[in-house]
Amino acid sequence: MPHRLVSPRTASYQELDAMVHVLDGTEILIHRFDETITHWSIGCENMYGWAREEAVGEKVYELLATKFPEPAEDIRDQLKSRGFWQGEIIHRHKSGYDIHLASRFVLVNLPDGDLAVIQTNSDVSALKGAQEAVKSREAHLSSILDTVPDAMVVIDDRGTVLSFSRAAEKLFGMSSDQICGRNVSDLMPNPYRDAHDGYINHYIDTGEKRIIGYGRVVTGQRADGSQFPMELHVGEATANGERIFTGFIRDLTSRFKIEEDLRQAQKMEAIGQLTGGIAHDFNNLLTVISGNLEMIEDKLPPGTLRDILKEAQSAAQDGAILTGQLLAFGRRQPLNPKHADLGQVVGGFSDLLRRTLGEDIKLSTVIEGSDLDVLVDSSQLQNAILNIALNARDAMPKGGSLTTTISRVHLDADYAKMYPDVRSGNFVLVAMTDTGVGMNEEVRQRAIEPFFTTKGVGAGTGLGLSMVYGFVKQSGGHLQLYSEVGRGTTVRIYLPATHEAKVPEPMAAGDAGENQLPGGNETVLAVEDDARVRRVAVARLASMGYTVLEAENGHRALDLLQENSQIALLFTDIVMPGGMTGDELAQEVRLLRPDIAVLFTSGYSEPGLASKGIVPGAQWLRKPYTAKELALKIRELLDAK
Repeated sequence: MPHRLVSPRTASYQELDAMVHVLDGTEILIHRFDETITHWSIGCENMYGWAREEAVGEKVYELLATKFPEPAEDIRDQLKSRGFWQGEIIHRHKSGYDIHLASRFVLVNLPDGDLAVIQTNSDVSALKGAQEAVKSREAHLSSILDTVPDAMVVIDDRGTVLSFSRAAEKLFGMSSDQICGRNVSDLMPNPYRDAHDGYINHYIDTGEKRIIGYGRVVTGQRADGSQFPMELHVGEATANGERIFTGFIRDLTSRFKIEEDLRQAQKMEAIGQLTGGIAHDFNNLLTVISGNLEMIEDKLPPGTLRDILKEAQSAAQDGAILTGQLLAFGRRQPLNPKHADLGQVVGGFSDLLRRTLGEDIKLSTVIEGSDLDVLVDSSQLQNAILNIALNARDAMPKGGSLTTTISRVHLDADYAKMYPDVRSGNFVLVAMTDTGVGMNEEVRQRAIEPFFTTKGVGAGTGLGLSMVYGFVKQSGGHLQLYSEVGRGTTVRIYLPATHEAKVPEPMAAGDAGENQLPGGNETVLAVEDDARVRRVAVARLASMGYTVLEAENGHRALDLLQENSQIALLFTDIVMPGGMTGDELAQEVRLLRPDIAVLFTSGYSEPGLASKGIVPGAQWLRKPYTAKELALKIRELLDAK
């Protein structure tokens, strides 16, 4: 479509000469519509390095190697239709470097009927350089803030959130758009939420610093309402005459958990040393008492006194058993370790367990694989298994089942990082799972403390699991308890495996073997309430090529499922807080997405827990699992779809 031509102002050659003469110090040049330069000011000589004699008569766009922000033909059309054009262009200096210009073109008529363009230019190279420097610094700062693990929140003096880093989005479970413009107190639980604005006003009025300039441990609140400990550092600055506050936040959940585990281990170590020492001395006293009673018995005729003496001896023997348990917990009992196949040791002990537990309890023993050799005191191991079995019997007064599974496992570096007292390596696992009443978290935390018992007065000494714990530790192993109220308990004993050369060590991350794990590009939703376990699972899945979404509970997982239609597999823990277990979550997921694959995992190792037909096609992966086991199981599920 042709442009409507305007009638530009007519300018004589004398007027053009006078204009350039008057404005000679400015950057002004005039050229005909065919681009031939007719006038060239001293300002242009200074800017471009070309003398007037060199420039006049040359084609302006060729001489200055002009770069336009849009096609030159479009600019010519705008000049004809509007009579002017303005914008940013780039010219080339005689020495070869570029000059960024803010330029204005004005079209005039010449007396001979030809058209000319008056061009005025302002050098904005310094401004462009400053803009590029600002952009570069902004990109650099953005890269740092997106990379550092600490979250960053910027607020004004009214508490309104101005900036919310990517780490903050991940930590609080909300996007920057959701929180920016709202009060920062939305990230806090009460009573801190209601009091926060008062803290700011108090500081502004009095200058009294309570948190600015140094760190402080406070409580944060995520979008889902869950609370967590965090370390907060706040700095103050002034921007555009207004006061702003920048907070750097570090999640302390994992550190607090590790510190609590360490305190628990230190407490158990101290109690073990105390009880072991007392038991050792008390055993000496019992030896004297029992020996003297035996000598007296030989001198007494049959009768009442001899019967009384036998009761005293029986009590001394009970005391010896008690001190033996204390010595076991204190790791001071004498052990006689020998090479043994745990499959044979436990299997041969099953008949005695069956008679001990009675007919109401179904006893099952599962031996997985071979090469189950360990260096252990078999009699003490059988005693430990018996103690666990008796606890299981007491937890199932109306009957139930006790399943013992023996298998060879590898605890990798990821697993060892989560537990301060565990080392990585090959172990033989004895897992004993009952279907009893289970333990709540408080009871589970204290279950291995000596003399702690939930049984009635006179029904137990509280030393059964304490003895098992001490024996396992003295044998170089590791003990774990998994339990859920109403579903049962699993006691897991890890004993160091011998002949480790028979099982190749998993390759470290970065080795060629790691890259050979089967992977894919599907989207996986990982649901796990333990933040450390979840981080390990997400990292493993991501290294296999999967897109990973993560949730800390079932309700958050359902929200993510509705927001993301590409999720191909649900990988969920069974036992989780928040009112929804893993199998309940899987049932809800199948109602929304019948085609989704489901993989369960848990430390609770009842074999039938996730395979009762509640979620058809679901598979089961027992903790701790290796990266290879996880990779193979996921591919098995996804490839079967």
